[in-house]
Amino acid sequence: MSDDATFMRLALALGRRGLGTTWPNPSVGAVVVEPDTGRILGTGATAQGGRPHGEPLALAAAGAAARGATLYVTLEPCSHHGRTPPCTEAILAAGVARVVSAIEDPDPRVAGRGHALLRQGGVAVETGLMRAEAARDHLGHVTRVTRGRPALHLKLARTRDGFCAAAGPERLRITGPVADGAVHLWRAHADAILIGIGTARADDPSLTVRLPGLTRRSPLRIVLDTHLRLTPASVLARTARDTPTLVLTTRSAPAHARRALEALGVEVALVAADTAGGIDLSAALALLGARGLTRLCSEGGPRLADALARADLIEACTLVTGPAELGPAGGLPALGPALTAALADGFREAERLRLGPDEAVTYERDRT
Repeated sequence: MSDDATFMRLALALGRRGLGTTWPNPSVGAVVVEPDTGRILGTGATAQGGRPHGEPLALAAAGAAARGATLYVTLEPCSHHGRTPPCTEAILAAGVARVVSAIEDPDPRVAGRGHALLRQGGVAVETGLMRAEAARDHLGHVTRVTRGRPALHLKLARTRDGFCAAAGPERLRITGPVADGAVHLWRAHADAILIGIGTARADDPSLTVRLPGLTRRSPLRIVLDTHLRLTPASVLARTARDTPTLVLTTRSAPAHARRALEALGVEVALVAADTAGGIDLSAALALLGARGLTRLCSEGGPRLADALARADLIEACTLVTGPAELGPAGGLPALGPALTAALADGFREAERLRLGPDEAVTYERDRT
């Protein structure tokens, strides 16, 4: 019999393709295999928008050959009725003999019930294969159903001596084209990109995916803007009808500014204010979780990054370091005190990549 890990790696790879396109559902990969020969009978991954799920697609591809086969799946098959029947029913109806599942689904509507129903139906169920990899891929789903918010991945660029901006008004170019391409790929795998109004006004970014063949993968763009200072002339406002844009603000925002943005297609939503009168970040992420967002990429500046760290809302942090130094003149440090402390205590290095002349290091929250 072929190596189980080989087929689970394929299932994980299939699921990763859909990251950023399936929310509020997880992007699940599935592979149906003939156990005696190791022949792949069918593959599937959760479709755009979250339906159909990966398991019924793989089973449909396998057809009648699925009877007696092994199904490899990156997340416990669902067992509840939603807009579509549960995947457990499809698996049992197909006559699958064995299911190899990477992790349990913590969604209270499932939470072990999917595996239990399969076992009750006579299916041999094995769990835990490549658990760590699957837990990383499904972190957004897990965070939303257990903490009520999307998993936030913070990304910051810095010079070799630790600065993200020069002291003057001139915009500092830190990373090269390879790193820039990686950022666009990360965007394509996110449900939404988050920035603060400071970054929106200073950089006037588009926050879109500009890689060949992936331009349609541009995620929802979100701006935290306490007093609605995002101007109608900004790129984000002017292109809101092409790429969805959400501005989170407070009751202190002027009504005329809201009307001007909404007239351009920008969605404006109210969020509770914190004790200082700014946006309550925990409330903001709870609102996004309630909307179904699972994977949130923060591309704001060091002020927002430090506030997110202080609120303990970061699940992963990628620091992209360029080869140049700003020098004795200095500038704005990329890492504030709260983020520095968080990375030193509570996070671990998970990945280190060379991106041309730049280096990207990803730290993940230590869950051991």
